[in-house]
Amino acid sequence: MKKGSFSIRIIALGVFTLLALAGLVARLWWVQVARGDEYTAKVRGRSQVSVRLPAVRGEIMDRNGIALVENRASFELDFYLPDIVASYRNEHGALPKRAEKHRIIVRGMAEEREETDIAEVVNETIIPRLRELDLEQDYNAERLQVHYRNDTLIPYTYRQDLDFDTMARVLESNLGLPGLKADVKPVRHYPYGSLAAHILGYVGAPVNTNQEEARKFNFYQPDVEGKAQIELAMDEYLRGKAGVRVLQRDVKGKILEEEVELIEPVPGNRVFLTIDARIQFITEQALRSVGRAAAVVVDVNTGGILAMASVPSFDPNVFIPSIAAADWAALNQDQTHPLLNRATSAYAPGSTYKIPIAISGLRSGVGDRSFPCGGGIAFGDTFMKCHSQSHGTFGLMDAIKVSCNGYFYRYGIATGIDDITFFGNLMGLGQQSGIPLSGESPGILPGKDWLTQRHPNDRWRDGYTANTSIGQGFVLATPLQMAMITAAVANGGTMYYPRLIDKVVSPTGEVVLEEPAKIRSNLITDGGIDPADFERVRKGMWKVVNEGGGTGRASAIKDMGVSGKTGTAQFKFQGKTDNRVWFMAFAPYDNPRYAVCIMVEGAKSGGGVAAPIVGKILEETFALDSAEEPFLLASLLPAVGNTKFVESVNFGRDIPAATTADPETTDAVEQLDPARAATSVAAPSIRDAPDERGRVEKPERERKGLLNFFNRGGEDKPRENSEKPSSNSPRRPFRR
Repeated sequence: MKKGSFSIRIIALGVFTLLALAGLVARLWWVQVARGDEYTAKVRGRSQVSVRLPAVRGEIMDRNGIALVENRASFELDFYLPDIVASYRNEHGALPKRAEKHRIIVRGMAEEREETDIAEVVNETIIPRLRELDLEQDYNAERLQVHYRNDTLIPYTYRQDLDFDTMARVLESNLGLPGLKADVKPVRHYPYGSLAAHILGYVGAPVNTNQEEARKFNFYQPDVEGKAQIELAMDEYLRGKAGVRVLQRDVKGKILEEEVELIEPVPGNRVFLTIDARIQFITEQALRSVGRAAAVVVDVNTGGILAMASVPSFDPNVFIPSIAAADWAALNQDQTHPLLNRATSAYAPGSTYKIPIAISGLRSGVGDRSFPCGGGIAFGDTFMKCHSQSHGTFGLMDAIKVSCNGYFYRYGIATGIDDITFFGNLMGLGQQSGIPLSGESPGILPGKDWLTQRHPNDRWRDGYTANTSIGQGFVLATPLQMAMITAAVANGGTMYYPRLIDKVVSPTGEVVLEEPAKIRSNLITDGGIDPADFERVRKGMWKVVNEGGGTGRASAIKDMGVSGKTGTAQFKFQGKTDNRVWFMAFAPYDNPRYAVCIMVEGAKSGGGVAAPIVGKILEETFALDSAEEPFLLASLLPAVGNTKFVESVNFGRDIPAATTADPETTDAVEQLDPARAATSVAAPSIRDAPDERGRVEKPERERKGLLNFFNRGGEDKPRENSEKPSSNSPRRPFRR
């Protein structure tokens, strides 16, 4: 070989080597520099896990800034099922299958497919380790299977509300099991127990998961969502912005507690209600003197709802984080219907309806006329009785005072059903008010058009008008509607929409929503009424309470000028007859501040049962103005309902007795039971009872031995599953 040829080959080899090295360097530059961040992220992604952190839900406050709903910490033990399944597969190979196949619909055709037996996976891999540390708990295996089938992106909560000692033991033991994670989560807390439960509602786990968002995280922890009432209506404001927590995974796949990155969640907004927690407390306490009732207290000058109560009641804390299936069934099967908000449910209003009837007759001048009672009125072969043999002849104010049916039969017929429905519409009768509470009934404002729609073969007759004029027959109204009418009478004719939301405030203090007072109508100007005539209705209500013979004397307060109207309506459902008794009032007479309406089921009369309760509420509410000590709020246990018939209520107040029982003696009309007609309550997050495959706890004797081992000093303390605050917590002082 020639020397020159050899040199060329050496040079070619050197060039090739240099080019190869240059290519390698270029490749290294491309990987490590140009796309270094991308590849680093991929490597990091395999060794790190991202956890979505749910935001702390915003508080719900009363008008004075008292937190009616807040948040507390819940120590939980979660299963991340995909990690548990992956670990089982790596160790055992094949996954166990269920004997029963799961049926699914594919393109309209039913198919049966095998599915992993997740309960067996958990029982073989997770439960033994938990049993060693006395952390095992029975669970519902079928619920776990459904969760694995439908919600693999969301952790399965195995234990909730662990006590602090148990949580400390979990952290100290360093469980080291893939897919098992102890965490602290914010959960809803209702510090005053059942106080305002029918207004506040409750929260629960979301029905549908945002799959697109969930795929962004290794572990997706969803926010709870409002299920009922204010929690539901204001959900978009109460929810905050989720955060992110990035954790490191070791070579064995175990998640380490050390944080790589943390983006804190942003809390939700605070929602301020028009409710005054003190007046709400006073109202609920007064209502507990009976078994089934509702009350509404309104600011007559703004339409703001200061209190809305319904008994029996429930404690929303039992829904948090989830409610036991047995407890949920008990609430729904209770014959006194504790979940029903009676304040927004419709009932025959009885003689309280004589007030809108009286207003309806003012435009045509009927209010100036006198009518005889005669013990009732005849329509063909039917004689509709008054509750007295005969009241004689008198005018509007005295007819209101003694609640004369005979007078109002004639007054209503003289007014005419067209004017009655015209003013009823101005007052919002037969309509939902628009308050942000679910299940509100519109009631019934009967008239010619209503009858034609419901009973096309019938025609409106004077007998229907007469029955309507005493608040019976087809008429249905809610305590809330009657409270708003009372407020309009008190303030001189301004009919407000009821307000329950005052404002929404962000975590930084910015007001993001305000709901000012909103006028529905003006009964004087829109109804063409002379203010002097309107005053006759106000004066008649004053006579009910403050003159001898008035039916509402039991609500009187010294030097306060309480004005009101009683009502007692007979109700028939499935052949059984019962009374619904009412009292609506405002005070003071000269400068009104508060309007109140109360309805009691299963009682003798409005004057003997409902009126004393209103007097108690107003007396204690006015006393707040001069109280020297802060008002003490306390957590309330749920009011227990009953079906006992209430003859009378007496709080020991020094008041004159009612001189008239104010019963309605017309035949009771078959009506729909509001408790059964009400909109169904939204299902909460339900905690199923353990089933046979999910029973994993050790016998008591064996467990006590382990407890002695873990409890230093040899104390044999029982294990607790909850640290929820007691409903008997001490009273909290109210301060502005």
